[in-house]
Amino acid sequence: MSVSEETMLSMPGAIRITRKEFLEDRQGRTFSDVLDDAEQPFDDVLRFFDDAQRQRRMEEAEIHHDRPALSGVVRELETQPAIDRFLAQGDPRHTKRLRQAVGVVVRIIMERRGWKRTGRKGSLGVRAAVARGTRTPGAYHNTGGLAFWFLRAERYERAAGMPFRSVKERAGRSDLAVEDQTPAAARARPRKRGHGHV
Repeated sequence: MSVSEETMLSMPGAIRITRKEFLEDRQGRTFSDVLDDAEQPFDDVLRFFDDAQRQRRMEEAEIHHDRPALSGVVRELETQPAIDRFLAQGDPRHTKRLRQAVGVVVRIIMERRGWKRTGRKGSLGVRAAVARGTRTPGAYHNTGGLAFWFLRAERYERAAGMPFRSVKERAGRSDLAVEDQTPAAARARPRKRGHGHV
């Protein structure tokens, strides 16, 4: 691990978000319905993310695995009894709101840890075939991928810059280097002389 990367991931303690802070957030305030619904396990969500190791895993998901921050903890999140039970048994409109609120919690944490949104989403799973407008509890789940309930999540990058380039960036630069070298290499190759041709 490089010194810069170690520094990047050594932020002590967890970023703690309270209900009040969530509602003061520009996006969080649009989820007051989730906080006001006693059936929603939102306090369980806040307790889950109030953990330094989980927050570090979210950063590592972006840095080392080139995946959404949420992917670093989503399987553990989905096994929390109250959260799993609600996502399996709740009204689909309400479960969608909870999943979206989780995304806001992740954003607040990542921003406070020095990250910014990229404007892109990353896949967490492959959604089961569900008829449009289905209201059956538990119908909106995945049949493959990393997560069972969450379909996609926001991607983040360090505001100060990432310690590693993505494969796509490296491949692009490699292709450019090959293009730059090709004419010179072609000129350097000796031409074969034909036999019997004038």
